[in-house]
Amino acid sequence: MIRGKVFGGLGLRLVHSVVNAGTGKVPLKMWTEGLPVEGVARSQLKQTAALPIIHEKGIAVMPDCHWGIGATVGSVIPTKAAIIPAAVGVDLGCGMMAVRTSLKAVDMPDSLKTIRYAVERAIPHGRSSGGGRGDKGAWRGDEPAEVGLRFRNELFSDFTRIAAKHPRIAKGNLVNHLGTLGTGNHFVEMCLDETDSIWLMLHSGSRGVGNRIGMYFIELAKKDMRKHIRDLPNKDLAYFKAGSDHFDDYLYAVGWAQRFAKVNREVMMNSFLKALRESVPESLRGFRADLLAVDCHHNYVNREFHFGEDLLITRKGAVCAEKGRYGIIPGSMGAKSFIVQGKGNAESYNSCSHGAGKGFMYFRRKKVLRLLRETCVRRHFA
Repeated sequence: MIRGKVFGGLGLRLVHSVVNAGTGKVPLKMWTEGLPVEGVARSQLKQTAALPIIHEKGIAVMPDCHWGIGATVGSVIPTKAAIIPAAVGVDLGCGMMAVRTSLKAVDMPDSLKTIRYAVERAIPHGRSSGGGRGDKGAWRGDEPAEVGLRFRNELFSDFTRIAAKHPRIAKGNLVNHLGTLGTGNHFVEMCLDETDSIWLMLHSGSRGVGNRIGMYFIELAKKDMRKHIRDLPNKDLAYFKAGSDHFDDYLYAVGWAQRFAKVNREVMMNSFLKALRESVPESLRGFRADLLAVDCHHNYVNREFHFGEDLLITRKGAVCAEKGRYGIIPGSMGAKSFIVQGKGNAESYNSCSHGAGKGFMYFRRKKVLRLLRETCVRRHFA
């Protein structure tokens, strides 16, 4: 559960290169100098840039980019009055949350086993029984009161509206996944920053319901494209245009899933904090957890204003780095994580990397962090 330190240091030179500059094609703005970019990822990026719906200022490519299903992970895709469901993906609203506490390293016991077991009991994780009734990664009638309350107050009515038009989305896990971690690279951990303050951090998204929404609309987009465009370079790049049958429904549904993801992380963090309070000595249970809280999606779509136009910005493995906005870039197991603050770089659509990169060795991760200097600034929390 202890996986590294939370740092704020991203401090080197500013650089990005432009592919397709001066060719009349939509550019690829690459924050990848000195880093290998897979050939399949380059081909995927060029196919995406060739779509007629991409804004002429081009696609921003983050230093941790790699091939992904639907679109390149680590890409920021600006579209005009259209959206590519497979680029947004199926882990809708996947992202990070971190909270700084008033606890220090010296407050922790030599063995964290008791805390670890308490957290594992408090937050359902993993998957069993094929995701069915006995799934250990879902609530089984033992959820905290907060789960039902927040679902009813914040999510239920809008989901009912979506499911009424698209009933397939309603078939599967729903409220029993709210406040649960999931599988894959999702994690819960306790970290130390450079002042030895203790942070709680977690990574998760919209769980089973987000996956259903994503898969359902990806297939609808492919069907719609077969009716209208037969020479699409890749079927995964099928898109909905504004005014088409499913454009508004998709944006409404994906927006709901992103809200579910955010609430999911908040509920888990509350469970994490409760488990920690119950595990430390009574004299420490009044510790503060409101010193700084950061929550950010890194797999989502959002309506934003860039270069004088209203655009739909899809960040597939990228974090919003508007000027002054906090974000989280987690390290891989055993590596440092970073709390960053955006610089508002217009060329990247106010975006930065979301991680160290798939399969990158340590020296390559250091290069990734150097390249982030253009989009994020160093933050220390004393």
